[in-house]
Amino acid sequence: GCQYAVVETSSEGIKQYRHRGINYDVAVFTNLTPEHLEAHGGFEQYKQAKGELFAWLAKNSRKMIEKKEIPKTIVVNADDEHAEYFLSFRADQKVIFSTNLTNTVGEAGMGEIIAEEIKTGAHGVTFSVFGTSFKLALPGRHNMYNALAAIATVNALGVSLEQCAAALKKITGVPGRMEKIDEGQPFTVIVDYAPEIASMERLYETVRDMPHQRVIHVLGSCGGGRDRARRPVLGRLAGENADVVFVTNEDPYDDDPMEIINEVADGAVTAGKQDHKTLFRIIDRQQAIEQAIANAAPGDLVLITGKGCEQAICVARGVKIPWDDREVARRAIMSQ
Repeated sequence: GCQYAVVETSSEGIKQYRHRGINYDVAVFTNLTPEHLEAHGGFEQYKQAKGELFAWLAKNSRKMIEKKEIPKTIVVNADDEHAEYFLSFRADQKVIFSTNLTNTVGEAGMGEIIAEEIKTGAHGVTFSVFGTSFKLALPGRHNMYNALAAIATVNALGVSLEQCAAALKKITGVPGRMEKIDEGQPFTVIVDYAPEIASMERLYETVRDMPHQRVIHVLGSCGGGRDRARRPVLGRLAGENADVVFVTNEDPYDDDPMEIINEVADGAVTAGKQDHKTLFRIIDRQQAIEQAIANAAPGDLVLITGKGCEQAICVARGVKIPWDDREVARRAIMSQ
């Protein structure tokens, strides 16, 4: 009975030709930030790999479903500086989403989803689109942009704005994304994925809207063997925004986990953090989470990032250790 499949098609997947054999009907561009540059050989190559999805959309013939021809559609975040590139590919219809009524990206005749009356807060985001009010129980402007991408996509497929608003109102949370762990403790614990620079910046933008005393951050750096340049930057971001930083293991694969930890922690040092005072390097992720939670005082905010709801830590020789940051945090809170 499945009628729609939503496929996250990564640049790595495209590079490995995993998109071949899939006849996409809609290609959606959310944003472009410097990621996986080592694997692709530079930012332009990374952007072109993303563009391959949009080129592939046009290469495939339109489908006939229940005697109805399905138009090839491109949906693009017009507020991103690379929007014009992704709109340059051929499609039957193109739709932009934006927070700017005067956005001049694209061409005449394109569909538009424009958010107005935007209000962000600790408990979510409200906005309107052409008079239809939306209430999203997910905090942060980045979640609003994700919602706009979804609205623009399904609206292009014939779903009304009123139906979109009713559906989005039902979403109370996404596992491992700004997920609060509440066991009645007098401080806040949040588990979020945020594995890369842009997502961590968005995370801290959202945290600023939340009432809190100190921020205590547990993090590592994803994936041994890749994106090494991000490690000190993630550490610096944590060092600049958190009061106490715990750097720990994440998914080292075949790399030396302590080497990864040190590269992240050294970034926090450049932001003024001091070892054994405001910075702790702990290879055991469970121990790091337990110590961070034990360190929390009433009103503090503990952030645990890098894994979200992932169910394993990936270590050497392909071994996967069963894991869940949320369960570890719950046990640590309840043992207080």
